[in-house]
Amino acid sequence: MNLYNEFEWRGLVYDATDGLKERFAQADITAYVGFDPTASSLHVGSLLPIMALVRLERAGHSPIAVVGGGTGLIGDPSGKTIERQLMTAERVDANVRDIRTQLGQFLDFDSRNTRSKLVNNLDWLEGLGAVDLMRDTGKHFTVNYMLAKESIKRRVESKDGISYTEFSYLLLQAYDFLQLYTRHGCTTQMGGSDQWGNITAGIELIRRALSPGTSRAYGLVLPLVTTAAGAKFGKTEDGAIWLDPDLTSPYEFYQFWLNTDDRDAIRYLKFFTLLSQEQIADFEISTAKEPNRRHAQRELAQQVTRLVHGEVAVLEAESAARVLFSGDISGLSVEQLLRVFPSVPSSTMPFVAAGWPITELLMLSRVTTSKGEATRLIRNGGIYVNGRRVTDEKLCLRPDDAVERQLFVVRKGKRDNFLIRIVGP
Repeated sequence: MNLYNEFEWRGLVYDATDGLKERFAQADITAYVGFDPTASSLHVGSLLPIMALVRLERAGHSPIAVVGGGTGLIGDPSGKTIERQLMTAERVDANVRDIRTQLGQFLDFDSRNTRSKLVNNLDWLEGLGAVDLMRDTGKHFTVNYMLAKESIKRRVESKDGISYTEFSYLLLQAYDFLQLYTRHGCTTQMGGSDQWGNITAGIELIRRALSPGTSRAYGLVLPLVTTAAGAKFGKTEDGAIWLDPDLTSPYEFYQFWLNTDDRDAIRYLKFFTLLSQEQIADFEISTAKEPNRRHAQRELAQQVTRLVHGEVAVLEAESAARVLFSGDISGLSVEQLLRVFPSVPSSTMPFVAAGWPITELLMLSRVTTSKGEATRLIRNGGIYVNGRRVTDEKLCLRPDDAVERQLFVVRKGKRDNFLIRIVGP
């Protein structure tokens, strides 16, 4: 199958420039996606463009992952309503190193069997002088052209406006595309739909700066993922779902995908897994027949967790879920419980011989945000401790109630689980 056709049936083509579909059918494609190092880790929102590169690699094309060590010092205004806080060069450099490592989990940059590349745009932006940028790039863009771009237009019309720094970002990303075109023969840029203005600016720069009529570049933008309920994808009450296991545990990561809304499950299988069209069609049928069995969600959680964290993380997350949801922890030692639940959120409480009121214990261990929330959950039957439902909001838990006087296993609602470890005598 023409890879472009696969992108279409997976729902990955939000928009594309003319001729790209035919280009895919004619020859191998060298395409890039940029990742700005705004944090030390990528999050699940980054998985869609990452998977686009993975599909290119698997199909024998030439993907390039660009880490924005240079543009990260500026900040992309796309999709932002206010000015970004500038990061120090040291912070950006540290983030670049972490993100380069993460991208290496998905793409094979070292094997001779692929043509995948990983580059840092600081390599060409660091030595770029202001005069050179203005003469060689800025002269190809009118202010009117730049103001017409949605990412800039929206900010110009806002109360706070836009700084010259972020206004100039479009020129730098366009320059990136030109450099990748000339250095690596990269003819295509991909990104989220909010990147359309930046991508088309790069195409325009290549057309104007190089020989007109002989230089042809393309762009493809992916949909910005939202949930069927209209919420922003990848956000929870506790914040973003990160790819770094130290920021989002593999157990929480697995549960995030397992809890996918029925209306989103098949769409996410197309977006975030390498399952074939036939395999996904089978899950669509089984989900329609037995929606309560959550076949698609379970496969989604397994596939994406395996991709990001490996097979062991999948086994550990499923083992933890089975024990936690069954509520049967009888006969398990603290050592066994910690081994079963290596990634479940945990907290510590100092030893108190007299014990702790249940509502206070839940609040202090951050299972709930307040005693009031703890009380409401208990009254509604939503709190379990060591597999037993708590029915009395005035209950006092003592050290003897804990497993080996060291550990409480708490479940909030149907899916949120916590470990509370007692430290002290």
